[in-house]
Amino acid sequence: MKKLTYLLLFSVSFLLISKNSQAQDYKTAVGLKFGAYEVGPSVKYFMDKGTALEGILGIRDHGVVLTGLYELNQQAFNVDKLSFYYGFGGHLGSVGNGYYKRFGGDDEYYNGKHILIGADAVIGLEYVIPNAPIAISLDLNPRLELARGPFFDIAPGLGLKYTF
Repeated sequence: MKKLTYLLLFSVSFLLISKNSQAQDYKTAVGLKFGAYEVGPSVKYFMDKGTALEGILGIRDHGVVLTGLYELNQQAFNVDKLSFYYGFGGHLGSVGNGYYKRFGGDDEYYNGKHILIGADAVIGLEYVIPNAPIAISLDLNPRLELARGPFFDIAPGLGLKYTF
């Protein structure tokens, strides 16, 4: 049921998105990403009008994960300052003794240190507050864990960023 809900959200988003690509009002943003797995600092850098790179250093119980994403951005719902983004990337990290939390799945307990490596995707919406250097984003992050799996998981995320 959850997978069907996510698929429906993904499909409806594509149907409602404007075809025209539009640049954000900023070149770089730094902030915090609050995810179901990790919380930590993030940096987003626009290479051109609709293409950005995002890096996230996620800190979790008993571990840390570095995620890099390549994102495509375009105006959403014909609303000024609202953009739709989607992309792909990967993650590398480690977890130590303790529970490896999985959103919507069974947590696993690990003894010793373990490496995390895998493929990531992202789909979301970002709103830049008018006349303020602040952007807020909501997204879904599908993740394929290879080293500790393989298993597939998906988690929501909230981002708060200072733009310049």
